[in-house]
Amino acid sequence: MSESPDEIDKRTLLVVDDDDAFRNRLVRAMEKRGYEVSAVAGVSEAQRLAHDLKPDFAVVDLRMPDGSGLDVVQALRQARDNTRIVILTGYGNIATAVAAVKVGAVDYLAKPADADAIDRALNAGDRPLPPPPDNPMSADRVRWEHIQRVFEQCDRNVSETARRLNMHRRTLQRILGKHSPQEQRPEED
Repeated sequence: MSESPDEIDKRTLLVVDDDDAFRNRLVRAMEKRGYEVSAVAGVSEAQRLAHDLKPDFAVVDLRMPDGSGLDVVQALRQARDNTRIVILTGYGNIATAVAAVKVGAVDYLAKPADADAIDRALNAGDRPLPPPPDNPMSADRVRWEHIQRVFEQCDRNVSETARRLNMHRRTLQRILGKHSPQEQRPEED
């Protein structure tokens, strides 16, 4: 029994997001772009489906009520090591972007991301590095992001975070009590 040309060209996509409205819109939009889409609302469902489907592509929300999208990425990698995975999140920061790439995501997009941006990210291939940003983060902002990442990794324990960062606990508490450093606008001539 041979496959028809339409079946051979189908690209399988797993969408994992707990926001029903967003997930349903994304499914319809990606089907219009030629994907064969399966969609689930939680981490445990996605982990089971990853091994059954072994999809070509996946779009995974980072934070869901029953766990982290990073666990889904790991399950997808175990099921098929060349699945192209894009992480979506409304809580973007450097620490989570780095973690997503380390576990195997190919890109990281902030919500609300549209279907065109997601499709481009899924199909970008091995592109060269993008040009440097016009307004990169300040050193203060990078430091603040690093402290936040370690704080989260220490389960928001101030004493443990201070020990790991080799800083005084009160100093860390003052830093954590402040808002993130504001990015400076480029100086005008």
